[in-house]
Amino acid sequence: MNKIFLIFGGLLLSITLSYGQATISPAKAQSKPIVIKGGTIHVGNGQVINNGYIAFDKGKITAIGEGAGANVAGADVIDATGKQIYPGFICPITTLGLIEIEEGARGTVDDEETGDLNPNVRSIVAYNTDSKVIPTVRSNGILLAQPTPNGGTISGQSSVVMLDAWNWQDAAYKTDIGIHLTWPVARAQGRRRGVPTPGVPQESPAEKAQKAIDAIEKLFEEAKAYSDIAKPEVANIRLDAMKGLFNGTKKLFVNADGAKEIVQAVAFGKKMGVQVVIVGGGESYLVTETLRDNNVPVILKETQRLPEKDEDDVYLPYKLPKMLQDAGVLYGLTGIGFWRQRNLPFEAGEAAGYGLTKEQAVSMITLNNAKILGIDKTTGTLEVGKDANLFISKGDALDMITIDVDNAFIQGRNINLDNLHKQLYRKFAEKYGVKANL
Repeated sequence: MNKIFLIFGGLLLSITLSYGQATISPAKAQSKPIVIKGGTIHVGNGQVINNGYIAFDKGKITAIGEGAGANVAGADVIDATGKQIYPGFICPITTLGLIEIEEGARGTVDDEETGDLNPNVRSIVAYNTDSKVIPTVRSNGILLAQPTPNGGTISGQSSVVMLDAWNWQDAAYKTDIGIHLTWPVARAQGRRRGVPTPGVPQESPAEKAQKAIDAIEKLFEEAKAYSDIAKPEVANIRLDAMKGLFNGTKKLFVNADGAKEIVQAVAFGKKMGVQVVIVGGGESYLVTETLRDNNVPVILKETQRLPEKDEDDVYLPYKLPKMLQDAGVLYGLTGIGFWRQRNLPFEAGEAAGYGLTKEQAVSMITLNNAKILGIDKTTGTLEVGKDANLFISKGDALDMITIDVDNAFIQGRNINLDNLHKQLYRKFAEKYGVKANL
């Protein structure tokens, strides 16, 4: 009976959320040139243009510079005087669009498959463009994301999507860019210890980790041999999905926090001839030479958290970006989960308070993330020829108090910035006679 009530409650909550937000349709393709004038432009590569202009047409940036700029015939002109213009923020390693309600409604959770080794799983086909969470995220300037599968040792493949689309095919910005692996940890996790079963041989954490590593190496050796065969007699979807790792079209995203695990993962990637990206990297500051010398980037977890170990500096998560910056390691930043990705710019802002400059913090979630995801040729900075992925904020976009995004564009399309939170605010502001400013 309790299960029935739980299921019914979850369905009711899903229906309520589904109908609680008015339809927000994806934007139409850019139909005429747009020129933004008078704002402070944060290019994304550390450069700042004061009193600048930026023009774009057919989804591409056509001009950018300081001053009034040339008049563009037939263009819509946006006055951004006193405002800030940024490249669209990019959020890697997220379950955005894969999870709608984390607890109590299993039908809204689609971020993992059964089994331990699933390189063939594609997260993009499960990406839900109608998620009510997505508009709340892009309202803070996050315009691109990397929905990522979870579960098992090898969870599957991820893609980069635009956060404004009719379906996953429309959303796709760059598909199947990488495969995700969780590196086995050779030490006991947490403070609790399981009670051993009498008469049953017990494996140590190191033995379990080594067994898992052996299984990973065996799979990769098979996949590498398979990739060398032009036309295999028997098709293998798991091994076929891994071909891109060996021809350089896909990267291996490895979840690893400990210094030992990071070094093992880097050595493994070198041995197998694949490009490795470390995800998490809690102790990456201890092995910066290994990361730099092997050209391995790190996607750091959110800064607004406690460190991995009780004995660590409590401010370590805030300081990590600066430590990697000084060591010459390419680094990016992600949040955790799905709805908390809307805090990504504020997580970057925390790092600016602990050593990074403001422009380095901007680069961390624009150009750096774009480089790591392999999309920096088309986005990540505001440069002529790149996609017009950008937004205008009335204040500092890295500051949760002053951020106020009033225009955002994805490939030149002026996207709708309304969301369920704003609608609820207006609804109850009207009820209680409060002036709504959203």
